[in-house]
Amino acid sequence: MNQTDRKDAINPFGKLNFLVVDDFENFRLSMRQMLRSCGADKIELVAHATPAIQYCTYNHVDVVLCDYNLGEGKNGQHILEELRHKKLLSRSSLFLMVTAETSKEMVMGAREYQPDAYLTKPLNRAMLEKRLGALVQQRSALLPITREMDRENYPEAISQCLQLLPKQPRYKTWLMKTLGELYFIVGDLSHALKVYDEVLAQRELSWARLGRCKVLLGNRNFDDSVEGLKALIAKHPDYMEAYDLLAEGLEKQGKAVQAQQILEKAAEHSPNALLRQKHLALLAGTNQDIDTASQAWRQTVTLGTYSIHDNSDHYLSLAQSLSDLSEGHPEAEGAEHAAEALNVLSKMEKRFADDDSIGLKSRIVQCRVHAGQGNQKSAEKLLGDLRAELETLEDIPADLGLDYAKTLFRLGRDEEAKSLLSDLAARYGDNPETLQKIENLLDEPVGFRQKIEARGYNRDGIKAFESGDLDGAVEAFNRALAIVPDHAALNLNLIQVLLRKYDQAPDDHSLLTTCQECLRRLEGLPEQHRQHRRYSALARKLKGLTA
Repeated sequence: MNQTDRKDAINPFGKLNFLVVDDFENFRLSMRQMLRSCGADKIELVAHATPAIQYCTYNHVDVVLCDYNLGEGKNGQHILEELRHKKLLSRSSLFLMVTAETSKEMVMGAREYQPDAYLTKPLNRAMLEKRLGALVQQRSALLPITREMDRENYPEAISQCLQLLPKQPRYKTWLMKTLGELYFIVGDLSHALKVYDEVLAQRELSWARLGRCKVLLGNRNFDDSVEGLKALIAKHPDYMEAYDLLAEGLEKQGKAVQAQQILEKAAEHSPNALLRQKHLALLAGTNQDIDTASQAWRQTVTLGTYSIHDNSDHYLSLAQSLSDLSEGHPEAEGAEHAAEALNVLSKMEKRFADDDSIGLKSRIVQCRVHAGQGNQKSAEKLLGDLRAELETLEDIPADLGLDYAKTLFRLGRDEEAKSLLSDLAARYGDNPETLQKIENLLDEPVGFRQKIEARGYNRDGIKAFESGDLDGAVEAFNRALAIVPDHAALNLNLIQVLLRKYDQAPDDHSLLTTCQECLRRLEGLPEQHRQHRRYSALARKLKGLTA
């Protein structure tokens, strides 16, 4: 050991750069004094989030000691979230949350971004030196690994882990956990599984169980992964990462409703995780649970106020869901939703004023809100302005075009909406996600309540057809078509039932006439539509029967 190494061993704090973030000057000064008495020399003091993030942008920081409550504006969780998102902290840097706040919401929210430790106020020198000293010692021992991870040289990081395992038995847990994660990152799932199985054979550790389930999910072994995660959550109901992974697994199984329920439970435990609230909002929207979607978008917008993840799309999605809730409901509750939607759009325009497309996106939804509340005059005026503005665009982006088409349908401009969607389908023919959205809107250009009602009749019709009750099937499909007359699958379902009835009563030509009426409704069906092949096959069959 040379003289420098001896000096570092005696004073491990001496060469480290410290950043103390606290809005109380007395605490900052006290913390600096304690750190100096521990041997620290390079100590920066700041009062709030903005200078803290700015300092980390231009300076390497080894240790951040940050208070949770920093007065108005960003809190400690927001700082940690932003530093992690922008990768302003290296893997070897330490982030310690220093706080007198002990509420479950705070702890759960901050834990989402994995601080290295919590220090509870009031703090004394002995406690600081003991906790921080242990972390600094670990940091130093594991530096060869974290350095390679920062360089994204994962094979070398794996090699360093394997070399250190026999040399640093006190850090075996960290090394095994990191080794499993590194194998997963490089796509070596068999070695990752081996690491987790080795750990679990010795001791039941929640992170190892989670890692194993993640590998199973990566191997498309959905059933075992989902069952393992359910068992893990039963033992550790506050393990948020397990909820997120379970929701992912359920989605891959095609169980979107169950995935939503899992995220709802997770949001109850930890309500301050913006990205989870956003995921919940998207899932609920997919499940046509617009009440839950609106609430989750509302929470996402609120949490975004000081978050690096704040986004105009969150405001827009909230306004769109509120518009859906208000449509066709001019009574008190519907009017409240409409007013809230317009208020959210106004806030969005002010908050994201630098985005040139924000005003246009806002007016498209405003127009729909007014139409849904029966304010036809206001809706028509907005529509005129929108047409003039959209004509100046060379190509309408997919999301903007879809939302505009939805508004056109609401105002009874069905042919204009269908023409726009046809153009979008031609332009985005190689984008399955966009094509799916186009199909959904072509099939069901109505409010979500009507969609749910029509889907219920469709399910009834399919059940009746499968049980041999053809008359019941015809009645159910006709009820659904009264709500969404141009729905491709519904029209084709009805044709199939009527052709089956025609097989039993070949003299009843009125059945074929009704089939032809259904086909005429689908004459403009885009070739990219997933029902187009079925439409063509039934059209040929009907032509043969009527020739």
